[in-house]
Parts: sequence; C-alpha cells; structure tokens
Amino acid sequence: MTPMTRARPEVVAFDVNETLLDLAPVRAALVEAGEPESLLSTVFARTLLTGFAAAAVGSWCRFRDAFDDALAQEADLSADRRAAVADSFGELAPHPDVEPALRRLTEAGVRVITLTHGSPGVAEAGLERGGVTPLVERSLSSEVIRVWKPSREVYVWAAGSCDVAPERMALVAAHGWDVQGAQRAGLTGAWFPRSERIFPTVYGQADVVAADLAGAVDALLALPPR
Repeated sequence: MTPMTRARPEVVAFDVNETLLDLAPVRAALVEAGEPESLLSTVFARTLLTGFAAAAVGSWCRFRDAFDDALAQEADLSADRRAAVADSFGELAPHPDVEPALRRLTEAGVRVITLTHGSPGVAEAGLERGGVTPLVERSLSSEVIRVWKPSREVYVWAAGSCDVAPERMALVAAHGWDVQGAQRAGLTGAWFPRSERIFPTVYGQADVVAADLAGAVDALLALPPR
C-alpha cells in the first residue's frame, strides 16, 4: 500500500549491488578460489555489518576494505586471492529486467540515477557492460562523502546532487534496510525481492512493495502528480 502523501518522483535513484547488477561474477570468483558460491551471502552480510558498525560509531571504511575483511573472516584465502575476488565486482552486469525498467522511467520523463556505498566505478562499468549508460543521468557513490547507506546523510546528499528536495526523489532497492533509510530521509521508498524474500516487518511499511522491478517502477509512475 502506498501512503496518500507520496507523489510521483522527479528523480528515481537505484541501489546498485543486487538491485541492478547481478553478483554472479563474484560467486564465480569464489568458486575459482576454491570456495562455495553460497559463501557470498555470508561475506556480503558481514561486509554490510562492518560498514554499518563503522557508520554507527562515526567512523568509516571503504566498501572494498570491508569486503576484504569479511572474506578473510570467512575463508582461508591469501591476500592475492581475496583481491581477485574483490576485483570481480568490476565484471558485474545488469539483471535482464533492468534495461526495460530504466527505459520506462526515462520515456516517462523521470530522471534516473544510481546510488551506492560501493566502490566508485563499479556501477558505471556494469551499466556500460549492459548498454544502459544512456538511460542513467549520473552514478553516485557515497564514498565521496565517506558515509554508508542507510545513513540519512547519503540520501539527502544524493537529492542535493540532483537539485531536488528529498520528497521529490524515490529510491528503488532490493534491500529493506536501504528503503527504510531512504524513507526516513524523506524519499519515497520502493522495495522488490531479489535475495530478500519479504520486506522486513521490523522496519514498518514500505511506501511501495512490488513483486518485481517492473512492478516497483509501475507503482512509482502511478503515484499522483504534484
């Protein structure tokens, strides 16, 4: 259900890892290093834990460094092997449903950006690999301001970078914590499942919950104009 106070956004920001880009190359790199591909979910969760904890105490670390530490905790790999796995983030490509979703927004006159706390360049390389770069106005990494999502500062900074008020921007993500952060910063939040099966009930209600990426975009476009 969508609150009546929400209106059609002028800008839609998309999370990058998992939401737009398929992490299959990272799983493949783990297998090549002699680890099960299923290890990625544990390592990714520990990476987020590391970054979130740093943010909670007013500190900061790069996504790549948090990922390396998480991988060192979970697998007995040399530094070179871990670096090779981390490098595979540069090989990501969009999920098949990304291009039509982004095109639907741009054809409707809605601006599209990406917003990540991941390493700069990952989103750009993935979008280029998928041929969807022309559909994206800009790619933002909060490493620029040394803050991790879901800190409020990231979403407000993103809105300011696009010269719009937070309430005129939406965030689409396959991660409940990201949608919650965006909504608490004043953005419209839209969630759909990829690795998460349901929107976490502890976060309350998402502005938009959809069955897939196309549904999330359709729901945002269906919101009343301002």
